[in-house]
Amino acid sequence: MIPVRVMEQARQIQLLILDVDGVLTDGKLFFDHLGNEFKAFHARDGHGIKMLQQTGIEIAVISGRESFIVTKRMEELDVSLVYQNQRDKRAAFADLLQKLDLTPEQVAYVGDDVVDLPIMTQVGLAIAVADANEAVIACADWTTTIGGGLGAVREVCDMIMQSQDNFEAILADYLQ
Repeated sequence: MIPVRVMEQARQIQLLILDVDGVLTDGKLFFDHLGNEFKAFHARDGHGIKMLQQTGIEIAVISGRESFIVTKRMEELDVSLVYQNQRDKRAAFADLLQKLDLTPEQVAYVGDDVVDLPIMTQVGLAIAVADANEAVIACADWTTTIGGGLGAVREVCDMIMQSQDNFEAILADYLQ
């Protein structure tokens, strides 16, 4: 059961910011002998992002690493607000607020590790994935029941849509 306080915070959300490694993926980094990087993204997370976009919510990604795979996946999902190689994520956060003319209270952020804390402490809804670092869970307003890369982002998207009374309408499109 999602606490009423969290649902109330989620009603205000206009932007969902996601970390990548540990949130959109399970945090594992795979490299072959040539240095090529491999990541696995969960299809349900991607579909949740697409459904949330249909409700008018903006999606952004802020990652501490640079990866062509992330660029490719975000292009597939029509996510254009992509900030990579952000060791200090605060500058990207400030840019998003300015670019989208939002207040921090209108933003939800999903993180898993201590590098996410500077933004999590500023947003209207701070979310940790189930397998996040203990300090991140302690800072979060809500923690998913699912781990990063395993459908946690879909859980977040569904919760935001439910809080904003959009979930049933989106679901109805699939039941026609």
